[in-house]
Amino acid sequence: MNKVLHIENLDCPVCAEALQSDIQKIKGVHSARVDYVSQTITLDVEDETVLAKVIKVANCFEEVRVLDGGRYEAKSEKHYKEWITIALSAAFFLVAVILEKLVGGKAAQIIAYVLYGISYLAVGYPVLLSTAKNVVKGRIFDENFLMTIASIGAVALGEIGEGVIVMLLYQLGELLQSIAVGSSRRSVTKLLELKSERAILLQEGKQVELTPEELQVGNIVLVKPGEKAPTDGVLLEDKAILDVKSLTGETKLKKVSCGEEILSGSINMGGMYAMKVVRPYEDSAVGRILHMVENASAGKAKPEKFIAKFSKYYTPIVCALALMLAFFVPLVSGLVVDDKFYLKDFTRWVQSALTFLVISCPCALVISVPLTYFSGIGVCAKNGILVKGATYLDVLAIAKTVAFDKTGTLTEGNFSIRCVQAKNEDELLAIAAAVEKGSSHPIAKAFVGIKTKYQAERITQHTGKGLSAYVDGQKVLAGNAKLLEEEGVGFPKTESVYTLVYVAKNGEYLGVIEIGDTLRNEAKQTLQTLQELGLSNAVILTGDSKERAEQVANEVGISTVNAELLPDEKLQIAETFKKKGALVYVGDGINDAPVMMTADCAVSMGKLGSAAAVEASDLVLISDNLTALAKAVKISRKCRRIVLQNIVFSIAMKTAFMVLGAMGVLPLWLAVFADVGVMLLAVLNSFRVRF
Repeated sequence: MNKVLHIENLDCPVCAEALQSDIQKIKGVHSARVDYVSQTITLDVEDETVLAKVIKVANCFEEVRVLDGGRYEAKSEKHYKEWITIALSAAFFLVAVILEKLVGGKAAQIIAYVLYGISYLAVGYPVLLSTAKNVVKGRIFDENFLMTIASIGAVALGEIGEGVIVMLLYQLGELLQSIAVGSSRRSVTKLLELKSERAILLQEGKQVELTPEELQVGNIVLVKPGEKAPTDGVLLEDKAILDVKSLTGETKLKKVSCGEEILSGSINMGGMYAMKVVRPYEDSAVGRILHMVENASAGKAKPEKFIAKFSKYYTPIVCALALMLAFFVPLVSGLVVDDKFYLKDFTRWVQSALTFLVISCPCALVISVPLTYFSGIGVCAKNGILVKGATYLDVLAIAKTVAFDKTGTLTEGNFSIRCVQAKNEDELLAIAAAVEKGSSHPIAKAFVGIKTKYQAERITQHTGKGLSAYVDGQKVLAGNAKLLEEEGVGFPKTESVYTLVYVAKNGEYLGVIEIGDTLRNEAKQTLQTLQELGLSNAVILTGDSKERAEQVANEVGISTVNAELLPDEKLQIAETFKKKGALVYVGDGINDAPVMMTADCAVSMGKLGSAAAVEASDLVLISDNLTALAKAVKISRKCRRIVLQNIVFSIAMKTAFMVLGAMGVLPLWLAVFADVGVMLLAVLNSFRVRF
């Protein structure tokens, strides 16, 4: 069984890894993923008994608590307790410094030591306790351990004041980090406001209040002014005015007519209306958005994977180097300089080793990199772009080739009959309409309004070619030229920029119907923007006629066209493009599943209500507007740029400070300050994704 647990008080990425490791050791847990940014534990467990064990382990892990129902809400915390603790510790520390340095005397010295102790324990107690617990559990190499060793080492060397300020600065950094991370969380968890907390069910003339999860398909619900649609439904009134900004990023109010669909999360800006539920909450627009955002951390980008591996081996290595610096270097120094087997300048090298340890803490990278991607995913969601994971943001940022399906992507997908060539046009349309009503292909929509006396039976879909069926016992073909050629039907080929549907009955050619589609208004501008962003290799992959595909390509500014493709041919061409670099494929998410699964990043146009669209794609453009694709590329590029900046900056600064620390140039307290400063700068830089 799959389950997502919402937790709180998990603010450390290293702790998240440790908790994940503990959960994965439980028998019956098939998979577990702990995300400290979104405060979730995503599980695949055998049964409720195993789930109960997971909850128990999570609740016993430091200060983590599993929330009873509902989701984690990143509230604006004031952190009064932490600020007061740090302020008191700083006050005791300053008084102790004054007594020790300015007053002097034995009594003043004793009081100063007592005040140092109080100051140290006030801020250091949680760190010391966490270190003790982690060591018992075999988790040694974390930031708590590093700070504990550094501060206790300083005290042991007689630098009591320095030991206190190490812990004081560390806790101040942790507090500032918590505030920064909390701010980022709040920007993303605002998406939770999309969900309506209640639904008003109209039942036997009475209004019954339920939760959105309790609604069933077919229920009639009322939505009052200012309220959100609790789930997806069809409007039963003449009209409704909706604010869909939270869903699509579009500020313009949307007018909906009777029979049209309303997505959950749409805010009612007009009078009260009734709607009929068409999807349960979990399959609704809001349900899918929240599910995708919650699970967005599952697909980690390459930089995230690098940092995870980096931090795993990095900390033990620097601990070993610090140990060598403290003991091996002074030993070699004694042998080389004084020709004696002893630890020369031992205190000096231990101080350098402690400074080296403090600076080595990889927090800046471990926190800022996933935080940047998480913020990027949140920004995309606020702009009507759903991203399944950081992996796809990264692919979008580096891709050079973008392939488009034509129908429903570069064009509106609203087909209409433009021309009919037949001896008996009415008869041809009636027969074709009977056959096409059994098809789910977008072209079939062109025949919806045509009345027919015929009933088609045994309808067969010929992938990429068309349909065959039996009408009044006679075999009818309705499709492209390939279908008729395969069936041995002779016919005159027609040249047209529109989609052609040839019709034959009992081997006799009846005529051809030209089906037209409208180009999207934003298609040309979007292609220009993508080319400006570096996605210069734009191509069309379509099963439509070459003439129509080339016409669309000329209108939007695409030079490479691959038309009249069967699904397997489209897949083969996509594979050849992939060999040249990352491939982004943009389609409707329904008829192109094989290609979308093959592409490095699959983007579907709107269709949020369609499970097929969401499952097949890595990005969903909720607004059904191509301009959102260009916006997604810009966000992904900015995201990757900031990630690389943080990696280079953090490693460069760490290396420089570690060298200075090893040389004994950098005092221990300044090392902590430098460590905290690098981390905060990296985190603050990650915030730029949101602006």
